[in-house]
Amino acid sequence: MPHPLPLTGERTVPGAPGEAYWFARHEAAYLWIVETWRDRLRDAVVVEAGSGEGYGAALLRDAGARQVLALEFDEASVAHAATTYAGVTTLRANLAAMPVAPGSVDVLVSLQVVEHLWDLRGFLRDCLSVLRPGGIVMVSTPHRPVFSPGLGRGQKPANPFHVEEFDAEQLVDVLSAAGFADLAVHGLHHGPRIEAWERENGESLVVAQIRAALDPTAETDHVAVTRRRKQPHDQFVQWGLAEFVESVGADDFFVGGAALSQDLIVVAVRP
Repeated sequence: MPHPLPLTGERTVPGAPGEAYWFARHEAAYLWIVETWRDRLRDAVVVEAGSGEGYGAALLRDAGARQVLALEFDEASVAHAATTYAGVTTLRANLAAMPVAPGSVDVLVSLQVVEHLWDLRGFLRDCLSVLRPGGIVMVSTPHRPVFSPGLGRGQKPANPFHVEEFDAEQLVDVLSAAGFADLAVHGLHHGPRIEAWERENGESLVVAQIRAALDPTAETDHVAVTRRRKQPHDQFVQWGLAEFVESVGADDFFVGGAALSQDLIVVAVRP
């Protein structure tokens, strides 16, 4: 059954054909947050700025947050989330003017959003304002040197929905300039199974998906890949690109250092 929200390319949704890799990549970051920061999320007032389809806000709620306010500009996504994820308050809002009282939030999460914003500095100042002293912000974004090789700082990304893409130093600088302290930079990486696919095929899985999207006939010529099936005796099967992509889950990613990561995740504190 198709997902009720259209696939525009601007956001990913669960259960959509062809979206498994991108959804799993996003979900993995949320799962890392709820596992690593469960004590901070428990009984907390949480805002998710740029909540998309709503699955991430639901994960934050399930981690024990007292209240989750999900802010999203897309009207259809807001309506969908409001009827799909009980226990999350979803509000249509433009992040250029965050409708949240100053000093009222314990944790603010904004994943895969900052690259879409025209006024990132203004948004981060708002994030600082709505957090209580000691509150934390968690921001993720594609790691420009890996996501868009050859794209320089300040250059317009190929992705039409991205205003600017960042490296780790840039992201630290802009958060520090907004007034955040105690910044810790992490990175979301491909796990062993995806890395094995990339070694076998001699190219990035992301590049392969883009190539297949631009030339659907390329799929038939793609080198078959080895995928470990989760069953006894370590049996192996040969899968093509589309089948492999559909098999990717959140456990095919891990969070480590920022170097060579697919996505950056920065955690910072309001002093």
